[in-house]
Amino acid sequence: MSRQEALDLLASVPVGRVVFSHRALPAIRPVNHLLDGDEVIIRTHCGAALLGPAGQGAVVAYEADALDPVRRTGWSVVVTGVAAPVTDPERLRRYHHTLRPWVGGAMAHAIRISTDVVTGFRIGRPLAQPDTSIRCVPTTASSRSASSDGEPGAAV
Repeated sequence: MSRQEALDLLASVPVGRVVFSHRALPAIRPVNHLLDGDEVIIRTHCGAALLGPAGQGAVVAYEADALDPVRRTGWSVVVTGVAAPVTDPERLRRYHHTLRPWVGGAMAHAIRISTDVVTGFRIGRPLAQPDTSIRCVPTTASSRSASSDGEPGAAV
């Protein structure tokens, strides 16, 4: 999938997951977002775990997807880039009005994530009729073979 197609798909959904390091461990937070040019924008509250890494210019990942479990199709997009606080007062005002967080509380901060690496892929394929010429033979205890150490192994 092209970079532009992946960014278009990302812009088409309101929620994703930001992945960052917190206390030397991976942390994942579901957040809503918007795409502003080539940046993913999220809002956060004072004390949020992501503020520290963003203030230090940490590299983070942002993932969003749309999945259809009935059809077994969908897509996933991952953006990898540098997180940084939005400090421009005009941009902060604009994001305050256009990006409404799904959780309560004051969201005084905004974080921008650059789109340095953008990857995406589609999942699944159209359902096809089963090929009845292929037969599956169930594995039975008698069809298992023993491995060299005497443990049962799977039939090949």
